[in-house]
Amino acid sequence: MMYIKHLIHLLFGLYTAMLFVRIALSWFPSLYRYRITHFILFYTDPYLNIFRKLIPPIGGMLDLSPLLGFFCLRLLESFVMRFL
Repeated sequence: MMYIKHLIHLLFGLYTAMLFVRIALSWFPSLYRYRITHFILFYTDPYLNIFRKLIPPIGGMLDLSPLLGFFCLRLLESFVMRFL
């Protein structure tokens, strides 16, 4: 059971890191041509789009949806860890 908890914590941490990278990539559009960038966009944008519907970008430039995304991800991880 301890290994499952550790694995789940690791997966949530990995996805959180991918979200951080996704935010950084928005500052460097020239990196969008790489395959790893497309991988990260493919797996993070659907999640962030949920929150973008709730909080649209301010002035078309400032996207606060990742803040809500991080918060909900932490809540979900906490809930899953307590459930196990």
